[in-house]
Order: sequence, then C-alpha cells, then structure tokens
Amino acid sequence: MIGELSLETQIENLNPVLNENVYVFVSLPIGSSIDSLNPKLVFEEKEGITLIVQEEVAKSNELKYEFPCQQITLNAFSSLNSIGLIAKIAKRLSDEEISVNPVSGYFHDHLFVPCNRATEAMHILKEIQKYG
Repeated sequence: MIGELSLETQIENLNPVLNENVYVFVSLPIGSSIDSLNPKLVFEEKEGITLIVQEEVAKSNELKYEFPCQQITLNAFSSLNSIGLIAKIAKRLSDEEISVNPVSGYFHDHLFVPCNRATEAMHILKEIQKYG
C-alpha cells in the first residue's frame, strides 16, 4: 500500500498549495467529445459526464457551467485507505461556511473551493497543519 495512513502525520505534512487557475464544473451527455476541453477531471455518472475544466475553456466552448473555484492541492502523501483527513478539513471549512468539493488522486487530495473563499480556505488549512 502506498501513502501515509497516520492522520497526525498527514496533517503535519499538509503543505497546501493554491492553484491560481479558475476551474468550473461542466456536465455533458455521455459520449460527448471532450478531448479538446483538456479536462482536469472526468467522471461518468448515469446522468452524464462531469468535467472540471478551466473557466476560460468552458466560456470559449460556450458550455454551461457551475461553481467557479480554485484548486488547493494537499501535499501530504496520503493513502487511498486513510481515514479522517478530508472529514476533518471539510468540518473546519463547513464551520466557516466554505463549500468544498474534494477529489482524491492516487498520491494527493485536492480541494475545489469557491474562488472568493480560496485565500480564507488556505488560511484554515495552514491552521490545521500548525495546530491540528
């Protein structure tokens, strides 16, 4: 198994990094051509394909989109089997009424938060890293 399981160690190594790009969520019918959209994420649901793409890409392709957001990467090398990190973070962000859409990659977790709250979310994440 790859990655850290200890919640304490993950928090100590959180080291969040804010991506300055603005991303949005798009839904397209299953079978749509998506290659030219250069999606950050693709997830197929029964209702359609969910994409996370840069806002400028959605606009230039005249796509309906939702949730302009920024990506925060948590640089803790967490295991896909780890328990509690995202729950702890989501709770703290929820306490401040900051919505979050987490995505777990193979090596790291990524948080998509509203653009107008991204700096505040980063401050909260740094507090979590410092104080637990």
